Amino acid sequence: MSKTVIIGGVAGGASAAARLRRLKEDEEIIILEKGDYISYANCGLPYHIGGTIENQDDLLLQTPEMMQKRFNIEVRIQNEVTKINPTKQEITVYDSNKDETYQETYDNLIIATGSSPLRPNIPGIDSPLIQTLWTVNDTTKIKTIIQQDHIQHVTIVGGGFIGLEMAENIKEAGKEVSLVEATNQVMAPLDFDMAQILHKHMQEHGVHLHLEDGVTSFEEDASQILVHLQSGKQIKSDLVLLAIGVRPNSALAKEAGLEMNARGGIIVDQHMRTSIPNIYAVGDVVEVTEFISQDKSMIPLAGPANKQGRIAADNIAGIASRYEGTQASSIVKVFDLTVACTGLNEKSLVKKEIPYASILFSQNSHATYYPGAKPMMIKLLFSKDGSKIYGGQIVGEEGVDKRIDTLGVAIRLGASIHDLKELELAYAPPYSSAKDPINMAGFVAGNLLEGHVSFAKWDEVETNQDAIILDVREPQEVSNFGLENAINIPLGSLRQELAQLDPNKEYIIFCAVGVRAYNAYRLLQQHGFKHLKVYPGGMRYYRLTH
Repeated sequence: MSKTVIIGGVAGGASAAARLRRLKEDEEIIILEKGDYISYANCGLPYHIGGTIENQDDLLLQTPEMMQKRFNIEVRIQNEVTKINPTKQEITVYDSNKDETYQETYDNLIIATGSSPLRPNIPGIDSPLIQTLWTVNDTTKIKTIIQQDHIQHVTIVGGGFIGLEMAENIKEAGKEVSLVEATNQVMAPLDFDMAQILHKHMQEHGVHLHLEDGVTSFEEDASQILVHLQSGKQIKSDLVLLAIGVRPNSALAKEAGLEMNARGGIIVDQHMRTSIPNIYAVGDVVEVTEFISQDKSMIPLAGPANKQGRIAADNIAGIASRYEGTQASSIVKVFDLTVACTGLNEKSLVKKEIPYASILFSQNSHATYYPGAKPMMIKLLFSKDGSKIYGGQIVGEEGVDKRIDTLGVAIRLGASIHDLKELELAYAPPYSSAKDPINMAGFVAGNLLEGHVSFAKWDEVETNQDAIILDVREPQEVSNFGLENAINIPLGSLRQELAQLDPNKEYIIFCAVGVRAYNAYRLLQQHGFKHLKVYPGGMRYYRLTH
């Protein structure tokens, strides 16, 4: 009988333990967890603070007692591994329950120590009025603080997933919320043009956004805290929540001599094996291969961590499973919007010097004639020959999740934009359209590559002063909202009014969502107009971004 010791629980460690037990009934399996919980839904923590998940116990996926009873796995909580000795295949463990240190041997070791929130060296950051959300205990503490009557204003520093979820949940708990982000947008996986939609939505829900304005210091003022920003602004708050990012908990591995990357990630092969025999590593603590570019990266996500734990267990059991890379598929709810991404964004493609083409268009979640259809903005990035899909981003109120998952599968299986046209997807009016938004992504991308359409950038109305704005909506639509100096010729009248337009001029064509503008483009192009662009997403998208 051999022994596998797992350092850390939650996603990677707990999944590795359960998988290994299913494969090897005679294996001795021990999980050592320095905290109080071995397996909990850390992605659900903000929703417990906001009250959506009322019972904290609902966040606990496994307990030590359940792991012992169901899987015959020994779990030791409040047992912190302080040293790994690869030569002796032995670890040193501090048991805080007994206040004693002991040695534990292993045949195989899995490091699943995860990551921890960043607390940069900013003056005043050690104030008790500044908290981070990462564990169940953090959640309990923050929830208790939030419920106090004097807590009226909360500042969140960082616009990533946790920052956005906390902004929503604390706002819905009845508090004023300011969100500070040092870059020019929230949710870094989105491109700036898509993030603009999110900015507007958060402001409409009362969140005070401070973008491109980092924190320089914190200062306690009686029972409040002043957040000093680079711009000179000050935000007076009752509580500050840090959500700046995470760093891998890799000090143990580094001290043990495992090969590391420059960012402190443990280097592993496709079998999740480290540079030292019989030691595996999984989850936030490891370096991964980014699936599209095959570059090395650090991508801390729960889904990949679970898969990596399973793969490590397979290999310990003699099954040569391989981890093929992280695609960085992600999704977040922000008030009424769902925001989702998969693959590379435009910023990454530019940085990696990968040539690409892109489209951005608006589509409804289901058939418009069926009540309740909600608009989505979809961005697709792909190779210039259409043979590869590099990434997708979707922002909308409904139907976002299944479309981003479809794109994620397409990318993973090597589909082209032409394959998107051919996908046969389930259709009924309450759920989709006869041409699903994913099919439409293929059609629009194909039209772009075949020269049937060209698109303006989201800010081209302002940056291209030579272009004439042609609005092909009906007059009553224009009267509700129109652009200054635009020429209004409804699509139905355009053939008869061509003489009004100079075919040698440059035009940006608008309609409500882009469909009529595309039809106008095709009409004008076939009448000799050479310099045409459709404004993507039409006036709907323009108003969201302006």
